[in-house]
Amino acid sequence: MALPKITTRYAFFTGKGGVGKTSLSCATGLALAEAGKRVLIVSTDPASNLDEVLGTGLSQTPTPVQGVAGLFALNIDPEAAAQVYRERMVGPYRGILPNAAIASMEEQFSGACTVEIAAFDEFAKLLGDAAATAAFDHVLFDTAPTGHTLRLLTLPSAWSGFIASSTGGASCLGPLAGLEAQKTLYAATVSHLSDPEMTNVVLVSRPERAALREAERTRSELADLGVSNLRLALNGLFTAAAPGDAIADAMGARGADAIATMPAALAALPRTETPFLPKGTVGLEGLRAMSHPNAVLVPEVASPTPLALPADLDSLVSDLAAAGHGVILTMGKGGVGKTTIAAAIAVALAGRGLRVTLSTTDPAAHVADAVAEAVPGLTVTRIDPEREVARYRDEVLAKAGSGLDESGRAMLEEDLRSPCTEEIAVFRAFARTVDEGRDQFVVLDTAPTGHTILLLDAAEAYHREVLRTQADMPDAVRSLLPRLRDPAFTRALIVTLAEATPVHEAERLQQDLARAGIAPFAWIINQSLLASGTTDPVLARRGQYERPFIERVVAELAPRTVLIPWRA
Repeated sequence: MALPKITTRYAFFTGKGGVGKTSLSCATGLALAEAGKRVLIVSTDPASNLDEVLGTGLSQTPTPVQGVAGLFALNIDPEAAAQVYRERMVGPYRGILPNAAIASMEEQFSGACTVEIAAFDEFAKLLGDAAATAAFDHVLFDTAPTGHTLRLLTLPSAWSGFIASSTGGASCLGPLAGLEAQKTLYAATVSHLSDPEMTNVVLVSRPERAALREAERTRSELADLGVSNLRLALNGLFTAAAPGDAIADAMGARGADAIATMPAALAALPRTETPFLPKGTVGLEGLRAMSHPNAVLVPEVASPTPLALPADLDSLVSDLAAAGHGVILTMGKGGVGKTTIAAAIAVALAGRGLRVTLSTTDPAAHVADAVAEAVPGLTVTRIDPEREVARYRDEVLAKAGSGLDESGRAMLEEDLRSPCTEEIAVFRAFARTVDEGRDQFVVLDTAPTGHTILLLDAAEAYHREVLRTQADMPDAVRSLLPRLRDPAFTRALIVTLAEATPVHEAERLQQDLARAGIAPFAWIINQSLLASGTTDPVLARRGQYERPFIERVVAELAPRTVLIPWRA
């Protein structure tokens, strides 16, 4: 069977970025709808591309998918949800409290954690309130990459716990009464998530070691949350048409090895397998091909007009090295290879005798795995949320708590237990890491696009959080945005694949960066089959599918382009 069998009312598709969660959830929803079911597909990803895959413009309310009876979809827009949530909290006090008090409340609701709780509020309505989705037989959640998803799944307990343990009247989220009103809904959400009669969780993975490792980590953490109705969906399995092509042989062998060595608990789950397809899975035709892969024809590849391929990574590293120090950010959609590219650049710079730190802000960090052995001059680190929260909490209590009485200190400690404390603590660590670029190179493998932009946006709201907790604002934080906007100090590299969704996502990222006053230094197109020289019919056909995307990046989007071939 190529697609997961969904028997429950609710289903989640989760996994490492780029494994095909959106395509698989949409293909599954399409198959269910064409079998006569009424289906709602929901994206909780801040960087959703559900509209593009389904070929239908979406909003925050269920929208019929064009050309498919019974199939509907919606995007949970975190920013729009935050605006509605803010007004729900502040609105009742307008005209009652002084303007200064209203302004203060609005400031309280301007932080990153308000976006998080507001998005979760929308999510909880769909999962915890059966009436909200009563018109549908199945509700499929196309979730964000794993780090965000796990945070989302643990939020019911985190926020419920925060409400239960809070004794004061306000928090970083404003008056607690607003949260208390949602307590029943949040409790129902927790219950539905862990009920195997109601909810399936599909762990989506590619046949790759890193993706399967991530799937196992997710399986283990979900089991700890009491979520047991799990199944594994292996996406993009490739088998060479005939031996002899180095790229095809390597791809097939790599996949077979990853499957053979996957963790036993993961291998024991019910499993479906979807083969590697010669074309992209955007649009209804591409999604139907995932249901019926044997019906997909692989046409002969005619001798194409030669394409002048962009330069490789070495020339880019030479230009980066010339600066002598600074920050290099690899950015892009999950699964495009940011971690691998960041590691390759860091190793190459260290190989030229330069001092380099390689680090990550990604909650699902794999940066240490990308560097197999010690490299002279290279330090590999990770921003660890748990450690940063403890460090931040201790600092605030030592400074702001020292002059408080017992009651005041208890209220401050309560405030620091709120989930948004993690956001601010990680943000400070990010600023501290960027600061190291003054006298060496710092290569930062950043989180997927939505998280990255939220992190950059947090700089604007940071001073309000400082005022609230009376913490110090380190110099590193004060100078962060100017440094990120300085092209002589920070080089932002947009990493993409030569496919529709990653290129469109990278284009949106470039626009977001422009609004933040940051201009990319270069685009890197990773894992190109067109540049690999493969003659396997399926892979060569997929290589030709890349051509228009490479041409568009080079001609229209990137200030400079680097193309990295898929390597055996």
